[in-house]
Amino acid sequence: MPEEIDTSSRAEDGRRKRRETLTSFVRAEALAQGFDLCRITRPDAIPEARERLDDFLDHGYHGTMDWMAETRDRRGNPLVLWSEVRSVVVFGLNYGPDEDPRGILSRPDKAAISVYARNRDYHDVIKGRLKEIATRFAARSKEDVKVFVDTAPVMEKPLAAAAGLGWQGKHTNLVSRTHGSWLFLGSMFTTADLTTDAPEVDHCGSCRACLDACPTAAFPAPYQIDARRCISYLTIEHKGPIDPALRPLIGNRIYGCDDCLAACPWNKFAAAASEMKLVARDDLKEPSIAFLLTLDDPTFRTFFSGSPIKRIGRDRFIRNVLIAAGNSSDGALAAPCRRLTDDPSPVVRGMAVWALSRLMPAGEFHAFAAERREETDEDVRREWQLAGVA
Repeated sequence: MPEEIDTSSRAEDGRRKRRETLTSFVRAEALAQGFDLCRITRPDAIPEARERLDDFLDHGYHGTMDWMAETRDRRGNPLVLWSEVRSVVVFGLNYGPDEDPRGILSRPDKAAISVYARNRDYHDVIKGRLKEIATRFAARSKEDVKVFVDTAPVMEKPLAAAAGLGWQGKHTNLVSRTHGSWLFLGSMFTTADLTTDAPEVDHCGSCRACLDACPTAAFPAPYQIDARRCISYLTIEHKGPIDPALRPLIGNRIYGCDDCLAACPWNKFAAAASEMKLVARDDLKEPSIAFLLTLDDPTFRTFFSGSPIKRIGRDRFIRNVLIAAGNSSDGALAAPCRRLTDDPSPVVRGMAVWALSRLMPAGEFHAFAAERREETDEDVRREWQLAGVA
């Protein structure tokens, strides 16, 4: 019996040493690849995530993002996505801006682009680094690995909170005590047994700065978001016309919105991003609305090459820019908006009508409308009706 106990003890000691060695290895690899944070959790560490997801979907808060409902089971439980996973490594990469991104909101002739989209697509930046780590880790551990960067049914924010990178604030985004609201997340699932980290606790307290900052009141309650009212959803995920009641609230935000993130007091501890691929391009910090209205499809693709903005396509992008133009009160923008009423895309033509209804004097607008009786697209005709033209 003593010999059996000793053998068992040696085996357990061997497993512990291997676990510690592999954990140290993956942390060192994360640092070498430029990640700012690396923490580890178990795949069963977010049991409440499925219930929160179900509530979100059952309320219809996901809008037209049908893929969220279609992947409900896998999204709500990492073990359904991959039953063999034993450890989840979550990585954080800082993309903090060097100034408050809300400053541009007071300049209606300029277009506000979300901080995360002002340079290279973070999916490409992070995915390449994760693959490097995964390759080296698999070779070292002889274990299976899979990496994810917001492109699979993985609830990375709850996993990041469980791993200790931060906590999900009242705006539902991750908040870090060291990096505020500005962290990109990626994850590596593995069959290896690794040492886990303690979860982070909620430090929001009674603060509701993020909730009060939302221009469209997209938070039904703390820790809940209705994407159908969220400017990020409306300008990126939503196809077709945007609710006329919400358009004036969008202001000059043409791709995403940072208001709830920027309002968080924990950002006082955040530093500006050091990764050059994530530092804002000069031409995307405050592009002029007049210039963006001139982009045809080839020019759009060239200008936004390598940018996440490219994925929404030129037509949806110009729809957003037209909303910003309509909110600008700048009569000089009426001419480019008028040209876009002849655009091949119905969604562009329709939003051009809306913009003109706000930029042109009433008499001039109705005279112009009299020339457009031939419009046959239903959505565009609806825009004319909303503008007071039968």
